[in-house]
Amino acid sequence: MSLKRQYRQGTVMIVDDVPANLALLSDALEEAGYRVLVATDGASALEQLRYADPDVILMDAVMPGMDGFETCRHLKANPATRSIPIIFMTGLGELNDLLRGFREGAVDYLVKPIRHEEVLARVGAHVAQARTVLRVEEALDRSGFATISIDAAGRIVWLTSSAVRWLAAFSGTQVLDFENAPRYLPKALLDWALDRIASDGTSENELFTLHRDGKKFTARLAPCENVREYLLLLQEFTGDWNLESLRENLGLTFREAEILMWIARGKTNREVGTILGSSPRTVNKHLEHIFEKLGVGTRAAAVAVVMERMGTGAKAA
Repeated sequence: MSLKRQYRQGTVMIVDDVPANLALLSDALEEAGYRVLVATDGASALEQLRYADPDVILMDAVMPGMDGFETCRHLKANPATRSIPIIFMTGLGELNDLLRGFREGAVDYLVKPIRHEEVLARVGAHVAQARTVLRVEEALDRSGFATISIDAAGRIVWLTSSAVRWLAAFSGTQVLDFENAPRYLPKALLDWALDRIASDGTSENELFTLHRDGKKFTARLAPCENVREYLLLLQEFTGDWNLESLRENLGLTFREAEILMWIARGKTNREVGTILGSSPRTVNKHLEHIFEKLGVGTRAAAVAVVMERMGTGAKAA
């Protein structure tokens, strides 16, 4: 059997100070086709993760020395490891450990004694989800769009290279790199995002705007499907829209180009109608035509098409 086929399911790291637990879990996962990495404490796990990149980590909550909670905290504070899903393993009835694990960033838990069928099911689900998220991250990074994923506490889970530059311009600091990227958003943006999350106000019509050094920066928030994270789509508007170019490049009527311009600037249907002297219903009908011509289904997707094809007026930072 080839190495590629043998490890076709992915890589799992197990962190547990009990050798018998490591052996049982390793055997079950390897038999199912996973490559397995093992560590007997948090410190050795962190050392291995300087070179390894597992798809998921099984973490014992209570260990001597650096326990699972502290290890999880270190992993979530490091941009290189913060997006790895962590499944806590805890004893039956240890509710406080379970809740603490979630607060530190765990995505799931297993109750000891662990059943092989359950661990394989949970690991498989999280590996599949992590790979889907990774494909989305890679696609967004290649697109050049400035995008940040945050969790419900506002912690940055991952960000595209364009978002690194956007954050630097937003905060007026030196250009950051991935290793030194901040763990949280700038305060004004963080407060806005947390308020939207708390009120479930993640509609793509919700817009955060900041003016700095003559530039206008905007952000939209949207939930990720099947993931407890939220996407921030970040843009810089220069204001130099060319409606005729927009119309010709995207095959729109002049009125459709006008509406798309105002939508990209964060206006609601009612606001666009007021500006253009039309009813919100008329604006909505025009939007339906715009979506059909651009092959998209949402306002945010339409704006993304403008950013990609036009490169003027609205652009990723």
